[in-house]
Amino acid sequence: MNGWTVTATATLTVGVEATAWGVATGPLRRRVVAQNLSTSLACPTLLLLAQGYDRPSYIDLALLLALLGPVATLVFARLLAEDLAKDPPRAWGLTYAVAAFGGGVVVTVCVATGPGRALVKLLVVGALLIGGNLTASRALSGGFTESRRG
Repeated sequence: MNGWTVTATATLTVGVEATAWGVATGPLRRRVVAQNLSTSLACPTLLLLAQGYDRPSYIDLALLLALLGPVATLVFARLLAEDLAKDPPRAWGLTYAVAAFGGGVVVTVCVATGPGRALVKLLVVGALLIGGNLTASRALSGGFTESRRG
């Protein structure tokens, strides 16, 4: 076990417990935020595991998750727009913290990887991860009024 896998294990432990608690309990606004944050924590975990186990294929999984995770949250925001409009989620502090954590993991793994094709893929994962997380959080909080109209 090395530092990469220890960090990935800690991220999984804290992230899974927090998101499972958020999804299982509380109002709708807490559940959709927890669903959004679960994908935002799973993606950096995959990047850490890719570095720890020296498996570049995990980066492809992280890329797929960074692309599809926010899309799923946007679908939830669209389907639950009326319910979320009554009591919109307000978790911007947590959203920015998770986005900063994801950015920190991406930068750290980029430094460890060095220049090359993998670096470009990591930067794309980071951009999708942070941009998707912030966009999905804004849609959940009612920031996009177009999502409520047909």
